[in-house]
Amino acid sequence: MIERFQYDNRIVKNFLFITILWGVVGMLVGLIAALQLVVPALNFSEWTTFGRLRPLHTNAVIFAFVGNAIFAGAYYSLQRLLKTRMFSDVLSRIHFWGWQLIIVSAAITLPLGMTQGKEYAELEWPIDIAIALIWVLFGINMFGTILKRRERHLYVAIWFYIATWVTVAMLHIVNSISIPVTLGKSYSWYAGVQDALVQWWYGHNAVAFFLTTPFLGLMYYFLPKAANRPVYSYKLSIIHFWSLIFIYIWAGPHHLLYSALPEWAQSLGVVFSVMLIAPSWGGMLNGLLTLRGAWDRVREDPVLKFFVVAVTCYGMATLEGPLLSIKFINSIAHFTDWIIAHVHIGGIGWNGFLTFGMVYWLVPRLFGTKLYSVKLANVHFWLGTLGIIFYAIPLYFAGFFQSLMWKQFTPDGFLVYKNFLDTLLEIKYAYWLRALGGSIYLIGVFVMVYNVVKTVKAGKLIANEDAEAPALEKVKITGGHWHTWIERRPIQMLVFSLIAVAIGGIIEMVPTFLVKSNVPTISSVKPYTPLELQGRDIYVREGCYTCHSQMIRPFRSETERYGEYAKAGEFVYDHPFQWGSKRTGPDLLRIGGKYPHSWHYYHMWDPTTMSPGSLMPAYPHLLENVLDTNTTRRKIEAMITLGVPYDPEFPAQANSVLFEQGEGIVADLKKAGIETDADREIIALIAYLQRVGTDIKAKPATVATAQ
Repeated sequence: MIERFQYDNRIVKNFLFITILWGVVGMLVGLIAALQLVVPALNFSEWTTFGRLRPLHTNAVIFAFVGNAIFAGAYYSLQRLLKTRMFSDVLSRIHFWGWQLIIVSAAITLPLGMTQGKEYAELEWPIDIAIALIWVLFGINMFGTILKRRERHLYVAIWFYIATWVTVAMLHIVNSISIPVTLGKSYSWYAGVQDALVQWWYGHNAVAFFLTTPFLGLMYYFLPKAANRPVYSYKLSIIHFWSLIFIYIWAGPHHLLYSALPEWAQSLGVVFSVMLIAPSWGGMLNGLLTLRGAWDRVREDPVLKFFVVAVTCYGMATLEGPLLSIKFINSIAHFTDWIIAHVHIGGIGWNGFLTFGMVYWLVPRLFGTKLYSVKLANVHFWLGTLGIIFYAIPLYFAGFFQSLMWKQFTPDGFLVYKNFLDTLLEIKYAYWLRALGGSIYLIGVFVMVYNVVKTVKAGKLIANEDAEAPALEKVKITGGHWHTWIERRPIQMLVFSLIAVAIGGIIEMVPTFLVKSNVPTISSVKPYTPLELQGRDIYVREGCYTCHSQMIRPFRSETERYGEYAKAGEFVYDHPFQWGSKRTGPDLLRIGGKYPHSWHYYHMWDPTTMSPGSLMPAYPHLLENVLDTNTTRRKIEAMITLGVPYDPEFPAQANSVLFEQGEGIVADLKKAGIETDADREIIALIAYLQRVGTDIKAKPATVATAQ
């Protein structure tokens, strides 16, 4: 019996339009942040410094731009692949508005310095709870739609949507466990090495299961539709799906090579990262070979142009990622701008171009009209392609050459470039070209906005699109392909996907948490004093980890420049860890005691007074802001809950200890001719910086580590 129903296009339109809006916002913030690295004066205020805008940019692009694009494509394709309307229009609307409120909350709190200090997971605990709730509602709506479907077979795109949903839920919940202190402040449940492992298990797989698997689902739907060709290989789709989701989850430790993470965990990350080449390229080839017989159309159709470059960028990024996990290559690339180029090939190439192609394909169909201008779409394509080239290639060169400069010694065995700043200024040209590339890319986006507006004005939204399909008959599944028994049972698909992605995380994390020898204790490592803890929180608030690492690798070049290499036991009281992933400034693990208090005071007031030519922003507000000591007791109590060995009576005494230490720093500053009060934030930050890395006997560095 044929049943008539209607597809809900309004929710697709809402997600699609907000994708474009947040894309413009996120890219504008990224362009400002890029310019701040060459024009420090663009750090206008304490709320717009690079350290606060950088996480705003990453969250806006990942969760606002890419996230909304995922939902737009998923809501459109799910209804048509399943031959039914979404399970609940109400849940669809709650999902839309709830997600936008989360994004707005992030846009407010991150510039205010409310951050957990963990990359791609900076948002504080109330927002984390909201994300989990909205994600569950999305899952209910998706699975409700699947269960009431009129099409028995679950197409490959839906497999990727299911795996995305269950894995992102697992990653978000595990990584976000924290102890709240105030509404805008919490401490990660994990510390040091364990926190680093959990964070990059999450961070790498946020790339895998938020920026990759859902977009593979979109690729498997929209690319064949745009090409009017079937997917090249059904068997390859099966191999691609299961091998990818199983292998990907193990690869997180490759972000921590040569770090204090146990060697066995690093090795697992390397092995599985290299294995990722096969399924990743299998998916890329499955996409490109789908275009067999349609290559003549690629020359003329901008949608296919965007899709081809997107899938090609996916292939490039997923080859480069495993290669970067090989220890020799990682020793050159890690902490450099090479990684920034690599990430953006995936971000603006794979995610951006696939989204743009989807926009150009969807808008005319949603509004029952033709695209306003194919020529403008082609202009956008070429601007975007040039933008990617100008963005990435200079950063590849800059990262490679800066790393070689870091490692260069004279014939007599001395570092050639003694000051980190010398190596940074040599690649300043690449930062200008990066900003140029970003500007060109963004101009292309504005061209798209104009094209979309004109297309929308020429048509009318088909809010409820008429459709019909035969009712699904309840029959026993027999025969067919061996994979039929799972791909036609969505709950089994969900369960088996969860098992596939959970295995790697369990095997990597459980021994790190339960086997004490993985994180050996060091008796000289003591908890932070209350003033140092407050200073550390200021360090996290200002996003210092976005430019500085606290992880000296066991390379001669690093131990000569910075001091003794990092030990796992040094970080047992660090909630969260601060190892960093990019060096735009020197490593700070052994900064404690290297300079007098006055040096740090002037350096934060105006970095160029201590390091002429520095690209670091000034932090004059730290000299004026009064330290919030009302939170000191609660912070110490939270640390006790996390297992930090303070005496039970210590929280009540914390502020008196804090001010006593602060007065000592003030007295020392006074000797240097600096008049200030003990209740200023700069005093707490100085206390923290003077403590960092001093718990073990450090090998003296041969050179200064000035910015």
